[in-house]
Amino acid sequence: MSSIEVELQHPISIDGAQVKILRLRRPKVRDMLGVEQGARSDAEKEIQLFANLCEVTPEQLLDLDMADYAKLQKAYQDFLS
Repeated sequence: MSSIEVELQHPISIDGAQVKILRLRRPKVRDMLGVEQGARSDAEKEIQLFANLCEVTPEQLLDLDMADYAKLQKAYQDFLS
Protein backbone atom coordinates (compact mmCIF):
# COMPACT_ATOMS: atom_id res chain seq x y z
CA MET A 1 0.00 0.00 0.00
CA SER A 2 1.63 3.20 -1.18
CA SER A 3 -1.04 5.61 0.09
CA ILE A 4 -4.20 5.75 2.17
CA GLU A 5 -7.22 7.88 1.38
CA VAL A 6 -8.71 9.58 4.43
CA GLU A 7 -12.32 10.66 3.95
CA LEU A 8 -13.09 13.83 5.87
CA GLN A 9 -16.33 14.16 7.81
CA HIS A 10 -15.85 17.90 7.74
CA PRO A 11 -14.33 18.97 4.39
CA ILE A 12 -11.78 21.77 4.32
CA SER A 13 -11.17 24.44 1.71
CA ILE A 14 -7.87 24.30 -0.16
CA ASP A 15 -7.24 26.94 -2.82
CA GLY A 16 -10.98 27.66 -2.97
CA ALA A 17 -12.01 24.03 -3.49
CA GLN A 18 -13.81 21.84 -0.97
CA VAL A 19 -11.59 18.86 -0.14
CA LYS A 20 -13.37 15.77 1.14
CA ILE A 21 -10.48 13.31 0.83
CA LEU A 22 -6.82 13.62 1.78
CA ARG A 23 -4.36 11.09 0.38
CA LEU A 24 -1.62 10.22 2.85
CA ARG A 25 1.40 8.68 1.12
CA ARG A 26 3.62 6.08 2.72
CA PRO A 27 6.25 7.79 4.93
CA LYS A 28 9.99 7.47 4.38
CA VAL A 29 12.82 7.99 6.85
CA ARG A 30 13.67 11.28 5.08
CA ASP A 31 10.16 12.56 5.93
CA MET A 32 10.76 12.01 9.63
CA LEU A 33 14.24 13.57 9.50
CA GLY A 34 12.91 16.56 7.58
CA VAL A 35 10.60 17.59 10.41
CA GLU A 36 13.14 16.91 13.16
CA GLN A 37 15.21 19.94 12.24
CA GLY A 38 14.28 23.09 14.12
CA ALA A 39 12.96 23.61 17.63
CA ARG A 40 9.30 22.84 17.18
CA SER A 41 6.85 21.08 19.47
CA ASP A 42 5.90 17.46 18.84
CA ALA A 43 2.47 18.61 17.65
CA GLU A 44 4.00 21.01 15.12
CA LYS A 45 6.38 18.30 13.89
CA GLU A 46 3.45 15.91 13.40
CA ILE A 47 1.42 18.52 11.51
CA GLN A 48 4.42 19.28 9.27
CA LEU A 49 4.94 15.56 8.64
CA PHE A 50 1.28 14.95 7.79
CA ALA A 51 1.23 18.03 5.54
CA ASN A 52 4.26 16.72 3.64
CA LEU A 53 2.70 13.27 3.29
CA CYS A 54 -0.62 14.74 2.08
CA GLU A 55 1.10 17.33 -0.13
CA VAL A 56 -0.70 20.27 1.48
CA THR A 57 0.56 23.09 3.69
CA PRO A 58 0.59 22.87 7.48
CA GLU A 59 -1.71 25.91 7.55
CA GLN A 60 -4.29 24.02 5.48
CA LEU A 61 -4.22 21.11 7.94
CA LEU A 62 -4.91 23.50 10.82
CA ASP A 63 -8.48 23.81 9.50
CA LEU A 64 -9.14 20.09 10.03
CA ASP A 65 -11.78 19.05 12.52
CA MET A 66 -10.15 17.06 15.35
CA ALA A 67 -12.12 13.93 14.40
CA ASP A 68 -10.64 14.12 10.90
CA TYR A 69 -7.17 14.80 12.30
CA ALA A 70 -7.52 11.65 14.42
CA LYS A 71 -8.23 9.73 11.19
CA LEU A 72 -4.95 11.04 9.74
CA GLN A 73 -3.12 9.94 12.88
CA LYS A 74 -4.64 6.45 12.60
CA ALA A 75 -3.76 6.18 8.91
CA TYR A 76 -0.17 7.14 9.73
CA GLN A 77 -0.02 4.53 12.49
CA ASP A 78 -1.40 1.92 10.08
CA PHE A 79 1.67 2.49 7.88
CA LEU A 80 3.95 1.83 10.84
CA SER A 81 2.31 -1.40 12.01
